[in-house]
Amino acid sequence: MKRTAFYEQHIAANARMVEFAGYEMPVQYPLGVKKEHLWVREQVGLFDVSHMGQVIIKGDAVKKSLETILPVDVQGLALNTQRYGLFTTAEGGISDDLMFANWGDDIYMVVNAACKEQDIAYMQASLSDCEVIPVEDRALLAIQGPKAREVFARMIPEVASMTFMQSLKFTWQDVELWVSCSGYTGEDGYEVSVPNNMAQAFAEQLLAYEEVEWIGLGARDSLRLEAGLCLYGHDIDLTTSPVEASLNWAIQKVRRLDGERAGGFPGAEKILAQFGEPTSKKRVGFLVDGKAPVREGVEIFNEQGDCKGKVTSGGFSPSLSQPIVMAYVDSQSLTSEEPLFAQVRGKSIPLTKAAMPFVPARYFRG
Repeated sequence: MKRTAFYEQHIAANARMVEFAGYEMPVQYPLGVKKEHLWVREQVGLFDVSHMGQVIIKGDAVKKSLETILPVDVQGLALNTQRYGLFTTAEGGISDDLMFANWGDDIYMVVNAACKEQDIAYMQASLSDCEVIPVEDRALLAIQGPKAREVFARMIPEVASMTFMQSLKFTWQDVELWVSCSGYTGEDGYEVSVPNNMAQAFAEQLLAYEEVEWIGLGARDSLRLEAGLCLYGHDIDLTTSPVEASLNWAIQKVRRLDGERAGGFPGAEKILAQFGEPTSKKRVGFLVDGKAPVREGVEIFNEQGDCKGKVTSGGFSPSLSQPIVMAYVDSQSLTSEEPLFAQVRGKSIPLTKAAMPFVPARYFRG
């Protein structure tokens, strides 16, 4: 298994390490998943996300080229800001989700760990007029929580004025940091790309503040579930379209039918047609009756015993003190608002449809 630049620090912090996307990663620390989760909601969590794929894309017409493989508005993205994006397939499915930033002449992109090799190969094959450069010499940290802004500004005062989805470069200890005001917890915070040779020193300075604790993959998953955010390979995949996944907002009007640059991306005909007609299924959130968690793969039934959907992410919400799930459900069942139940070990557990995010986001928009 591969190791990130922070491996020795995880071991020193008594992390429980597991295999994840080919890397040896911390799933939890002695604090435990529930306390780590609540720490992020109250203080500052530090996440090692160096397993993710960092990529620089260069080219004279890089933004126009990217719109041939991304269904989003790349050309209209403001300088030094970033946007959520998707790679779609000819069949209308999703092959990965990602973040990308407009750095002027270059685009900086972060893709999922399990998909990064295929994504880079896909871009290198599809963007023949661009240079697609994997970033191999930098680590990636997420600094998340209501006190993240105050704490990080002790090291770099300028980050205090950054707003949600800004992407800027700063100098720290004579090295360049790539900082985005974003994350995957629903909290205010940052993702920071730092050269490998200074990664441990950077983490050590952050961890010296009493508000900061290492947080593992376990709490990262429960936090993103509360935030109503998709996990690739679970809530979105090759069999789900952006519209079915309730990601309509990620395809800006300029790329939709009658938009100035409509279509032109893989699966456009199928995906854009779904904006005007109901899809057979939809990703929705539910609160679960009782205290027993309902996990991925559990089927959802109506009172007549007909299967109407399947859970794609589920677990206990520490913030709400009850189980929550994301699931794909038959659209007609959602329209009729018929009672739905999760079937767990022969028991029918009532589900109540809930708006997502389950826990309100606290992104800083200025």
